[in-house]
Amino acid sequence: MSTSRSLLPSPALIESVEQSEIDYMTDRMRAIQSRPGNPEGIELQTFGGATAFTSGTMPWPAFNTVKGLTDTDIGQLEPILEFFRARGRKVQLEIVPSRVGPDFLGRMAELGLYASGIHASLIAQPREIPDRWSGSDANLDRIVIRELHAGEMETYAMLHCRGTGLPDHGILPVQQNNEVLHGREGWTFLVAESDGTPAATAVLFERDRRASLTFAATLPEFRGRGLHRRLIERRIGEAFLRNNELVVGQCAFLSQSHRNMEHAGMRLGYVRTAWTEANTHPAKESVRS
Repeated sequence: MSTSRSLLPSPALIESVEQSEIDYMTDRMRAIQSRPGNPEGIELQTFGGATAFTSGTMPWPAFNTVKGLTDTDIGQLEPILEFFRARGRKVQLEIVPSRVGPDFLGRMAELGLYASGIHASLIAQPREIPDRWSGSDANLDRIVIRELHAGEMETYAMLHCRGTGLPDHGILPVQQNNEVLHGREGWTFLVAESDGTPAATAVLFERDRRASLTFAATLPEFRGRGLHRRLIERRIGEAFLRNNELVVGQCAFLSQSHRNMEHAGMRLGYVRTAWTEANTHPAKESVRS
């Protein structure tokens, strides 16, 4: 298998990277929507070639976003805004380089949208990963990574909440929203244990020979020990063993996650911008994820 440096930028590669993000988000939201009574108020709707995701209980941008926009969707911008306004949600439009041009960007500005953030998508070709890293770091020898069993999703939710700064009363809803993913085709949940204590978690989603590193969190007291990097390596290795052709990861640009992905051999695919509508009033927040 060649290295990620052979992944030369092209419109087809950019489209494939974005599609991997659309695939995991679509599958995740549909799984949560399938819970009896759809308690999170999940909705998915297509606008031209784009997909809009929204939740009645989860106000965060990741759950109220639009992916897959291209120049051909310029006439869909106003219907998209109305869709989110009707639900009391602030929309986030994810704009990928090369997929839209000046006319599209100008129209967003005319409609009162502004560039509110940037996000990095990193890529690699899957490769074989040894069971242990070489080197003299004793911390690495104390790390064990394994798959989480179906009955351990409370552990996953605890790591998710405490690793991202959410309060503990969010553990139950996070658990419920991810139990519907465990065992679902394409999803793998991992836990990293340090000296036998669950300390970090990460998720892998696979579809159409693309593997997405969809989520990772480390408890504050275990940071700086190499767990996040090791989880990245493990998922790249799993993608190789399962015959995937591309690995994609998302993170805040120049964050520690970005640096860890680069250190693990991934490289920048593109930096996308998030566009947000000003002067909207989203519904009261709750803790769900």
